[in-house]
Amino acid sequence: MSTQERRFVAVTVDAVELLRPGSDLVRLVEGAGHVDVLVAVDDIPIGPPASLGVLAGCDAGPDGPVDDDTATGEDEFRASVATLGLPELYVHRLGLAGPLAASSEGDLVAGLSELVGFDPEPGVYLLAPAIGSGDQARLVVDRAVQRIAQVYGIPLMRYRCHELTVVAEPLVP
Repeated sequence: MSTQERRFVAVTVDAVELLRPGSDLVRLVEGAGHVDVLVAVDDIPIGPPASLGVLAGCDAGPDGPVDDDTATGEDEFRASVATLGLPELYVHRLGLAGPLAASSEGDLVAGLSELVGFDPEPGVYLLAPAIGSGDQARLVVDRAVQRIAQVYGIPLMRYRCHELTVVAEPLVP
């Protein structure tokens, strides 16, 4: 099977595992063809709350573009994804609030099911983060991907997470 016939459906707790330099997830999907990534937690910074000011009154000024920190964050996010150089990478944000709770498992299963499809063709692979000890968010993701892999009968591959790949520099005397 050529790499163009493979299709990956990946899941991350947040966008860090996709966007960080040296991402194992990106390394695994380079040249793979179509890749859907489901980002569970919405971690785009929206900035501090702004003051509302006076709501009534006609000196509010002319209508103009809205200074929307969320839109700016979304633009920066899309620009960061574009710098990965993966033309067939499609990022889907589930928008769950962090920290990821056990009650989010059903939402993850539903989102992954949409991306896998009703009757996945041969060559579909599921990518999920390796489980860190005591990481509640990754345990929730793991339960969801285990269910999807079992129900759809598709292979499950793991990618290394940032904290599992960072190795301390040796001390130089």
